[in-house]
Amino acid sequence: MRHGIVLFTSDRGITPGPAAQAAEQAGFDTFYVPEHTHIPIKRTAAHPGTGGADLPDDRYLRTLDPWVSLSAAAALTSRIRLATAVALPVESDPITLAKTIASLDWLSGGRVVLGAGFGWNTDELADHHVPAHRRRAALREHLEAMRALWTEEEASYSGEFVHFGPSWAFPKPARIPVLIGAGAGPKTFAWIAAHADGWITTPADTDVAANAERLRAAWTGAGRTGAPEIHVLATRKPTPDLLAEWAGCGVTEAIWGLPDKSADEVRAFLPRHAERLGIGPPAPGE
Repeated sequence: MRHGIVLFTSDRGITPGPAAQAAEQAGFDTFYVPEHTHIPIKRTAAHPGTGGADLPDDRYLRTLDPWVSLSAAAALTSRIRLATAVALPVESDPITLAKTIASLDWLSGGRVVLGAGFGWNTDELADHHVPAHRRRAALREHLEAMRALWTEEEASYSGEFVHFGPSWAFPKPARIPVLIGAGAGPKTFAWIAAHADGWITTPADTDVAANAERLRAAWTGAGRTGAPEIHVLATRKPTPDLLAEWAGCGVTEAIWGLPDKSADEVRAFLPRHAERLGIGPPAPGE
């Protein structure tokens, strides 16, 4: 089981480049950042954690652009994977976003992982002209269109939300894994089995073992081979029993949060946390 680090990026505290560099030096496998383009002040959408209009953290208002953040991380690292937890592709033009992601993947040596969400903040989506009741369909089209641009010599796409004629677009990534961050349930698991490579849990998804089985059943039922990636957003302190439980039920990667503190404090935290997890710096040459 791998271990990743998520930094809730904002305009305070450690910046993404040094954070990713310190995480790589401590032995972590993946560096994640989130996305919110903006937070409408007047909202009807309830936050899934608070159940209302209140936000659990003011960094929601201050979130940095994920692809700029990961570009800064790429410049200071060489091994760690560069991921989103989660990005909101439907809030971007898919042609432009496909170019941004492909460029970052090429410049970083193939290290990009796209963690995508449907978007809990439907007021935010509405400002991007995405109707709440069609957000899953919109995400499907955005991903299909981007994959066409990444893989086809002359790409085109025609759908409800995305349309473009035969086009050239390079570079062509070898492969961009797509993970979906969303609450557990039959609808989510069926969507992942049909359109993605794996799942990122939410803080509300506490029964990881049972949900992993349900996801694998949906995966097999959809005719997929192999097994889905399962990335657990950790909300509990790591213990040997917890880590063994996750590894035993097929968790691919655990994602641990960074504290909202200064660069020096975060740099001190990461080696200590890596030691608690039983990981360490990579050997020279790795």
